Amino acid sequence: MALSRVCWSRSAVWGSAVTPGHFFTRRLQLGRSGLAWGAPRSSKLHLSPKADVKNLMSYVVTKTKAINGKYHRFLGRHFPRFYVLYTIFMKGLQMLWADAKKARRIKTNMWKHNIKFHQLPYREMEHLRQFRQDVTKCLFLGIISIPPFANYLVFLLMYLFPRQLLIRHFWTPKQQTDFLDIYHAFRKQSHPEIISYLEKVIPLISDAGLRWHLTDLCTKIQRGTHPAIHDILALRECFSNHPLGVNQLQALHVKALSRAMLLTSYLPPPLLRHRLKTHTTVIHQLDKALAKLGIGQLTAQEVKSACYLRGLNSTHIGEDRCRTWLGEWLQISCSLKETELSLLLHNVVLLSTNYLGTRR
Repeated sequence: MALSRVCWSRSAVWGSAVTPGHFFTRRLQLGRSGLAWGAPRSSKLHLSPKADVKNLMSYVVTKTKAINGKYHRFLGRHFPRFYVLYTIFMKGLQMLWADAKKARRIKTNMWKHNIKFHQLPYREMEHLRQFRQDVTKCLFLGIISIPPFANYLVFLLMYLFPRQLLIRHFWTPKQQTDFLDIYHAFRKQSHPEIISYLEKVIPLISDAGLRWHLTDLCTKIQRGTHPAIHDILALRECFSNHPLGVNQLQALHVKALSRAMLLTSYLPPPLLRHRLKTHTTVIHQLDKALAKLGIGQLTAQEVKSACYLRGLNSTHIGEDRCRTWLGEWLQISCSLKETELSLLLHNVVLLSTNYLGTRR
């Protein structure tokens, strides 16, 4: 009997420890109690890494704008003259960057559709021409800023020589007017010299009628008379070959024409001839595109820029007179063939010297 009690008690102890139902019930209770006692899980999910980066960038941009605004107000109050230069410089960088993006877009479109330069619309042609000129002028600054610590010298040179080193984006409105006047004064100095070279070659012209027309034209210009369109077009044959074709011009004559076109004259004559022919060809292509567009579609600033490129100091002339002069130029240019572009080159002097409203 004692033995049976011992066996019963042992089986009761081990049976209670290994009963499956009781063990599962305890584990479930512990699991539930653990879920109940632990911290409640948030129902809001964390943002994705992209959303976190976007929120961070938005915050950084907002704080940067606020700090930049405070910096501008500080400069405006304590350093007003420097603030003006700083503002012009930053706006100039933005405009130059915008020009670069537009030029890249135009070049990409040309490459995709196999379009040549002369097939572009007028505004795109003019933008590429002007951007190339600006980049060429900035190239010198880029070269001298390569050595270490040379950027400090570059900033000093830009401040001291803005006309020679900076492009129009970095000029003040007053500087734009003054510098354009200075450049026109430079090219106007070569006008009498070019007229004298034309007079010297008159005896070399074989046709008597052409000799008379050229003599009469030079006399009118020297007397201050603005020539008519037919007076200039009557000399087309004279400028297509010897002695006034581009390849037949004397070296001094070529240098004077280079100065009249605001091109450097300190190169060998073959290079000067090449540059003059390239520059004149581009203007001729621009003229054809402009004639197709129509002068009436241009803004006032575009008209003045077009006139200045072709030799007229349009900074002090009214818009109506600029449009009239540009119409005369286009009538002559669109009547010329590629072999007669020497007349278009000389037209920079012939048509602009005595135009009404120009400054003497």
